[in-house]
Amino acid sequence: MKLSQAQVWKKDGQYLRIVRLERLEVEYKSLPSLASKAGTKVVTSKKDFCRLLKGAHLLQPGNVSVSETV
Repeated sequence: MKLSQAQVWKKDGQYLRIVRLERLEVEYKSLPSLASKAGTKVVTSKKDFCRLLKGAHLLQPGNVSVSETV
């Protein structure tokens, strides 16, 4: 799995967007929907973030749109 900044993952009705990606640390924002900007920022290790992504689906950059959640 190749992580990069601004990726959006969907898991259990939540969207996880990578805000900052470093060598050993990931800052991501957990969003209830892509339409709203309100969410929770979380800083965690890259290892924990990869564990969190088990069962999640990566949304392709061209397919991520506000209309998908409305």
